[in-house]
Amino acid sequence: MQKSVEDVDNIAAPTARNYSLDYELGRPLQWLKSGISDMVVRPGVSIAYGIGLFVLSIAIIFGVFQLDLAYFLLPCLAGFMVMGPALATGLYRKSQLLAEGKAVSFREILRSKTASTGQILFIGVMLLLLAMLWLRSAFLLYALFFGLLPFSGFEQTLYTVFSTPLGWALLIVGSAVGGLFAAFAFAISVFSIPMLLDRRLDAFTAMGTSMAIAWNNKGLMVVWGTIVVSLFGLSLLTGLLGMIVVFPILGHATWHAYQDCWAKVQD
Repeated sequence: MQKSVEDVDNIAAPTARNYSLDYELGRPLQWLKSGISDMVVRPGVSIAYGIGLFVLSIAIIFGVFQLDLAYFLLPCLAGFMVMGPALATGLYRKSQLLAEGKAVSFREILRSKTASTGQILFIGVMLLLLAMLWLRSAFLLYALFFGLLPFSGFEQTLYTVFSTPLGWALLIVGSAVGGLFAAFAFAISVFSIPMLLDRRLDAFTAMGTSMAIAWNNKGLMVVWGTIVVSLFGLSLLTGLLGMIVVFPILGHATWHAYQDCWAKVQD
């Protein structure tokens, strides 16, 4: 029997409505608190993860200066925000093991089989390509504003960008473009990678679900994104040393954000 339009709407409507979580805007603070709680359990695992990320970041920054590409430094730091969710997979796994009451160690994290390993790698590659596209866009923006001139040195470039009208215009446009890249990357990855760690799905379904939750709860996601960016900014002020603690906390908190939001969607 052919379904009427009303029947179809009655079937589709609950699924669409379920993406609106109706959480208070302070909800992300609970995720952050849960992230801190996970970190202090077997903190060595989380801290070691943070140290590894810190060393990788310093190596990349060192390589940027060695290759005389210092003008890529700010876009590289922004690109880190794009890749962050993919880099935190081990932290998601630790939180998952804690929730299941299992032993937590590097061995357990590394040897544990995830539900959709290949799909997680696929999203990681997509985020990497997105970060590379942002770096190329940043280079083109610099060329559009300042022309194809030889690089005048890191200090001189910083002075030009932060103290001239043309530099301010570049900062405004670059921030807007970078914000679009970051917002898109955040929306497709904030829940998709933890979801693939937890469930057997394909990458596009996970990214679509993550995007739907983010889109239907924009206020909540803006608050969570602001917390992430603010803590990352504070870490920059410490010469990235703060990332040793901040990144594990955010990784664990992201897992709890996924668990909290997914449980609500399923209701």
